[in-house]
Parts: sequence; C-alpha cells; structure tokens
Amino acid sequence: MTRSTTSLAKYIHAIRDSPREVYNYNLAVVVVSFALCGCAKGWDEGSASAIIQLKSFERMYDLDNNTISNIVSFVNLGAGVGALLSFLLNDRIGRRWSMRLYQLVYIIGSLISCFYGNIGVLYAGRLIAGLGIGALTVVGPMTIAEVAPKATRGLMTLLFNVCMLSGQALGVFTVYGCSVHISPAKNLQYQIPWFTQTFAPSISIILSFFAVESPRWIILSNKRQSALASLLRLRGLPANHPYVDAEYNEMVRQVEEEDTSLGPTSSLKVVKETFFIRSNLRRVQLSLVAYILAQMSGANSVTNYLPTIFGMLIFCVAASLCFVDVLGRRKSLMTGITIQIICHSYLAGYLSFFTKETSTMPKGASDAAIAFIYIHALGWAIGLYTLPYLFGAELWPSRIRSFGGALSQCFHWLFYFAITKATPSLFTGLHTWGAFVLFAGFCLVALVYTFFLVPETSGLSLEEINKIFERPLCRLGQPLAPERQNDEDDGEKQSTRYIERA
Repeated sequence: MTRSTTSLAKYIHAIRDSPREVYNYNLAVVVVSFALCGCAKGWDEGSASAIIQLKSFERMYDLDNNTISNIVSFVNLGAGVGALLSFLLNDRIGRRWSMRLYQLVYIIGSLISCFYGNIGVLYAGRLIAGLGIGALTVVGPMTIAEVAPKATRGLMTLLFNVCMLSGQALGVFTVYGCSVHISPAKNLQYQIPWFTQTFAPSISIILSFFAVESPRWIILSNKRQSALASLLRLRGLPANHPYVDAEYNEMVRQVEEEDTSLGPTSSLKVVKETFFIRSNLRRVQLSLVAYILAQMSGANSVTNYLPTIFGMLIFCVAASLCFVDVLGRRKSLMTGITIQIICHSYLAGYLSFFTKETSTMPKGASDAAIAFIYIHALGWAIGLYTLPYLFGAELWPSRIRSFGGALSQCFHWLFYFAITKATPSLFTGLHTWGAFVLFAGFCLVALVYTFFLVPETSGLSLEEINKIFERPLCRLGQPLAPERQNDEDDGEKQSTRYIERA
C-alpha cells in the first residue's frame, strides 16, 4: 500500500517509524532543562523596561531618559559579547557545565541589580546578566537540537522559544503585581521582580544534574564509549537496536571524516574553517541573513511597544511548534512571511488614510487594524521569530557547531540593539505608515530569499544536513535527493566497527 505524501502524513509516519522508547524521561529532562534557558532572555525583556518605570525605582535612582535607556541596552550589548565568548567553553567543558555556568552568571547579574543601589553597580549587574543571557541563547537551542530525535527536532528545539515568551509574559505580570500590591515607598517593589527572574535558572541548574550529556559533544571529545552510553540513555534502547546503531554510526562517521580531511581542531582553526570553507560560509550567510530579515520584518519594532500581545504570542509559538516539523522549515517561513506582508500592507494603508482625519475613521477599520496586529503575531511566530533560532542550532557540522551558533547569536544581539535604538526615529521619519511599507518590502525580500536559498532540513539528521550545503548555492532551496538506501547499506557495513571501537 502506497503511503500518503502530504506533509502531515509524512510527519505522522516519521513519528510512527521511530521506536516509542526514544520519547522517554531522560530525553524530557534534557529538553526541559535547556529549554528553560530561554526564560532568562524573556523574563529580563519583560521585566526590565517595566521595572525602571516603577515609582520605587525612580525614587531610588532618579535617572534621566538616556540613563534609563542605557540600563535596558546594556543587557543587549553584554548578551552579544556573552554569545560570542560562549564557544570557548561549550566544546571544552560540555553542554551541561557550560549551561550551569551561564545560568549562574545570569543569576549573579540579576542579584547585583536587585540589591545594590548604586548606578555604577547597576550598570555592572546589567552587563553581567547580559553575558549570561547571550551565552544561554547559544547553548540552549544547540543542545536540544543535538539530543532530539530528527523527526521532532524542530518541535523540541523551539520549546526554547516557548520558554522565552513565557518568561516575557511572566516578567510583565510580576512587575504589574508588585506595582499594585507593594507600596512605592518600599524598595521591594522593584527588587522582587529582579529576584524572581532567578527562579527559572535555578530550576534549570537543578534539572541539569539529572540530565544526560550530549553524545555528539562527547564524540567530539574522543570518548566513544561514554558517547554510546549517553545515546543509549537518551533513546531508551539497547546497543544492538537498528535505530541506535544507525544514529551512532552517523555521528561517528561525520567526526571521523572531518578529522581526516581537516586534521586536529583548535579555536583558531574552527574560526578559519567557518569563514574559508565554502559550505560553511553558506551556513554563515543563511544564519545571519535570517536574523537580519527577522529584525527588519518589523515584528520586534511592533511588539516592543505592544506588551499586551505577549500572551497571544505564547499561543502563537505553541502553534508554530507543529508547523516547523509538519509543514517543514521552508513552508513555515513562507506562510508566516506572507501573513506578515498582508498585515503590514493593511496597517500601512490604515495609518495613511485614517490617522489624519480621526473623525472619518470607520470603527470597522480600527477593529480590523487591531485584529491584523494579532494576526501578524501569528505569522511572525510561525516563521521569522522561531526559525532563525532553529537554523542557528541545527545547520552547523559538529566541529564548528558551537562557534556557528555563537556567531549567529552575537550578530542577532548586536543587530537587535541597533534596531531597537533606530525604531523611534524610523517611525518619526517615515510618518509611521511609511515604516509599515518598509517592513512589508523587507518581508517580500524575505519571501523571495526563502524560496530560492533556504534549504529544507526537517526530517533530516544533523549529519544529513551537511549534504545540502555541499551543493551549489543555486540549489540550496531544492529538496535533498534521497540517498538513504546507500547510506543505510554503508552504515550496516561500518556500524559494527564503530560499536566495537566504543
């Protein structure tokens, strides 16, 4: 009987073809532990801009607008630096210990901001917290992508984004609760929100002591036996099971091929390989352009001024978890971007025709504008909000995965800092409606770019993704030709040798 070839049918068959045991307690602990890394970024974004408006904070520091802006911005700058520096530790001390260290750095920065009433110390606390946040945005998605079964890698990796937006909403609500129930005469009004943002990192650290280390990192460390033991715990299967056999064989084969062709690795060599090997340079191009298009699509500029839609965004991201694996990366992106184009176009027309003459503004047009803002959030969540994080985690080969993720997140943070600074003047200079026209134009560019140059990686293992980038640039957007049978035959011949080595 011929199988259905629809996207949903393929996804269901991929899940059914995977042994039930691969979705187990050990996998859940790792995924939840590293997904909680997203809470640091989200909670800080949700609470920081609100904390500085509390009466107790204003009474304590008496700051001007420029200083207030710097308090928020210092985290973004620190995050850019922290993200880039994280690659020095991720491959040296492992994913678990790296994450624990970054969470601890973030906790220390938050506590400094909480308990010290000096503006210089506050700057230092914000910068330290930023270092931790930036590094966590690298190690969180990367580790989940490394341990997740390939059929559900997109869903599991984007739990990081769900935690990020959940933290953002909780941060806003925590500050609101403190503003209502705690007197402005008490420092606790602004201290509690900063203190509570240490809860999720603490839970993440505790869970990490029950989590399994990434077998892909262990193989990089030349500890084959430990890597196999880690993989067996993650998959809940015996060593002679074909599923484990094929996955382990694939991991080892990629590392052996890289070592054979490129020789011993070092930090400097990793940087050179990233920028001077053509296939890796294509990965750099894709990961950086994805973040540029995400920021220039206008979504961050809109949501920075509309905190009331955070709750809606959480549900949108939850829905998008199904899109990335069911529809695939390319279709999810194109669907989300198309929704954004439609919404930006309507909002541009609405602001152009009705904001000058409010007396002639139809109520239906206003209601539709509000609806389009929420619909835009759905489109953003399906595509350009979630997919760049996933690309930054899954596109890279083993030996440069940590640096590739660090590079893309560093660029993301610094570009995000620049965009948030430029947004107010952009809206003023383009009369608001013109900004939405500009955003629609960038979304159109993103749609064309996705169609021609964004590869489909859903359903592929991290090792299989390498084959995509070995092709010419003009073929990146085309489906990967099926070579599974040959690979499986080769795997059967070599897997016994790899298992025996381990």
